[in-house]
Amino acid sequence: MQHIPSSCMRNLLLTIAYCGRHLHGWQIQDNAVTVQEVFQNALFEIIHERPDIKGCSRTDSGVHANMYCVSMKISHPITNDHLMLAMNRYLPADVAVLKVEDVPDDFHARYSCKGKEYVYKIWNSRVRNPFMNGMALHYRYDMDVEKLNREAQAYVGSHDFTSFCTLDKREKGDFVRNVHYCRVERDGDLVTFTVAADGFLYNMVRIMVGTLLAICQGRIEEGSIPAIIAAENRKSAGPTAPSCGLYLNKVFY
Repeated sequence: MQHIPSSCMRNLLLTIAYCGRHLHGWQIQDNAVTVQEVFQNALFEIIHERPDIKGCSRTDSGVHANMYCVSMKISHPITNDHLMLAMNRYLPADVAVLKVEDVPDDFHARYSCKGKEYVYKIWNSRVRNPFMNGMALHYRYDMDVEKLNREAQAYVGSHDFTSFCTLDKREKGDFVRNVHYCRVERDGDLVTFTVAADGFLYNMVRIMVGTLLAICQGRIEEGSIPAIIAAENRKSAGPTAPSCGLYLNKVFY
């Protein structure tokens, strides 16, 4: 059995997953239950401390994560495996710790991140799927997935994504992001938009999806995405798609 001396300060990386349907994003808020709050409360039950925890990203109310990373430094002698099992005992059913591992002292869940992959799920059927309630956008109308996939390739590359950002006090400075790849795919009635980049702006993926849906509906002309990017104006792009379909899928270090 692994034994950790009580005086040994360790930097840990915890990989978690969560369903955001009943949670209000990652960051602690005064009047809403968040992932960070339930995570910290579970941790306190185990080690009776509240270390400074670092989340890899902001996620909004209703957004999900297949992979979310948290780093923290603790001196408690609990082993990594026991910490994982204990956290899952105290966390609510919609949050789970998948892995706990040691990382170098200078590792930071957010600042050491080299990129992320998001997935947006759309249930494309005239009939809603009750098992997708809160887990995907229900879109009743026809979707030409091949066309939308072609349109989405205009997002790839290094661009100023001001047009695809909800501006608030959280967003300052350089709005250039490098999108590595994106694709729109269908599996039966489930359509997914997948995008990876070195970083994302506030609501960027949801606005990218909303713009594709506006093209699908004929409210934005085909081939307009390069001009929308060049405009650097949020009003040029489509609406912000609902949060229920968005998943933080992978975090790259």
